[in-house]
Formats: sequence, C-alpha cells, structure tokens
Amino acid sequence: MSGHERSLGATDWLATPLGQYLLAREQVYFDNVVADVFGYNAFQLGLPEVDLLRASRIPMRCRVDSSGHAALMADFRDLPIASNSADLVLLPHTLEFNDHPHQILREVARVLLPEAQVIIAGFNPWSLWGARRVFGSRRRYPWTGRFINLPRMKDWLALLGLEITGGQMGCYVPPCATQKWLDRVAFMEAAGDRWWPIAGGAYFRRAVKRVHGVRIIMPKWTQRLVPAKSRAAAPKTVRQPEDAVAARSRVTEA
Repeated sequence: MSGHERSLGATDWLATPLGQYLLAREQVYFDNVVADVFGYNAFQLGLPEVDLLRASRIPMRCRVDSSGHAALMADFRDLPIASNSADLVLLPHTLEFNDHPHQILREVARVLLPEAQVIIAGFNPWSLWGARRVFGSRRRYPWTGRFINLPRMKDWLALLGLEITGGQMGCYVPPCATQKWLDRVAFMEAAGDRWWPIAGGAYFRRAVKRVHGVRIIMPKWTQRLVPAKSRAAAPKTVRQPEDAVAARSRVTEA
C-alpha cells in the first residue's frame, strides 16, 4: 500500500468512533511525552492530518508524508533530511503500513542526533485488535497493516543503536465499531494496565540514539606536571657508614 492510499484510509477510519477512541489516547500520550523533549528540529513521519507535535516546544516542527497534506513530501526510506540533525522523530503507526519498516528505522537512526529520541506508536498483534485483524476482514485501515510485535521491534532498535528508555500500552477495549459498544466496554480500559498489561491494542515506545565515544588515553600527569627540582630524592642503598655521611653532606650543600 502506498503512503497516499494509507493516508486516505487512515483519514476516513480516524473519523469513526473506534478511530476517535484510538486517536484520543494517542494524542494524550504524545502531548505528555514531546513536551519534555528539547532541541531545534522535530519531524513526524506519517499521519499528516493529525498534529502529534502540537505540545512540543521545539521551534522547527515538520510533518512528513508522501501525500500532499504534509509540509514535506518524501519517501520515508530516503528522507531529504541531513544526517545528525533531528532532535525528535515521531513514527505514528508508520512502520506497519510500509513494505520496508527496517529501512525506515535505519533512516531515522541516520537523521537523529546522538542522544536524540524517536517515539513509535504501533498496533499490538498480541491483543484483541490483533485477533480482529487475523480473523476479520482486512479490506480497511488499520487491518490492512502488518502489525509488528514488541520483541521484533526491540531487536530492530537494538541493531541500530537505539536504546528503549520508556513506553506504555493503551487501547484495551475490543475494537468495536459503534460508540454504543465502546461505552459498554469502557471499564476494560481502566483495568487493562493491572490485569492484562501486555494486551493493549496499541503500544508506545521511546528510544534514544546512543553513540559510544572513543576512549581517550590520558598522559601520566604525575610525571609531566611535577617540576624536576621538587621531586623527592630517590632512596639510595649505602653499604659503608662513610657513604651515608657523604650522601648527607651533598644534601646539605644543595
């Protein structure tokens, strides 16, 4: 599925009761997290119709997509962004709707500054939402995507030097199509974190780009900084008493 087709499908689905339910919880999470990230450049790859950077205090905020709704049109696999220039990158359900998710992560790792962050939102295949995708129709967004499980996501991030530093689950209710049924099962949302914490329909993960520095070999300061005249005299072994007297005489004369 192309980025433009995915965007059109996402726009229509986000207007449904289930889409609004998902969007409301994801907007709260992104608002809380991006507010604590500082820097100069932030990018949101995907879902250009939703401003997930609205709470960010980073001055340059740009939404990127292959459709005309974005401020920057680009292929996620080959971003027109300089290496080591981004302080924050958001991936809101971007990876599961692309044929090359690992390449997208590789591009994200390239553009991130050392210690910069990437925040990922994904659909959890080990949930009621994942079961709906397996056993139901896949003709509409988001069921057309290929949900990525968390162990695989962690492996991909680790291979690219991206260290997970936080995250959470959300959307524990079944993927009901109507608002009436969503209201009936709303109690499952409050109980989800306690009773089935790994079964949320969506997950969020924060990762930091780690760059290990080169070890610097320091000089032997005790030998370079101590003046020659202030160095203590090295002990000398004497064999005869007259040798000891001669040595003390040389010290007194100095």
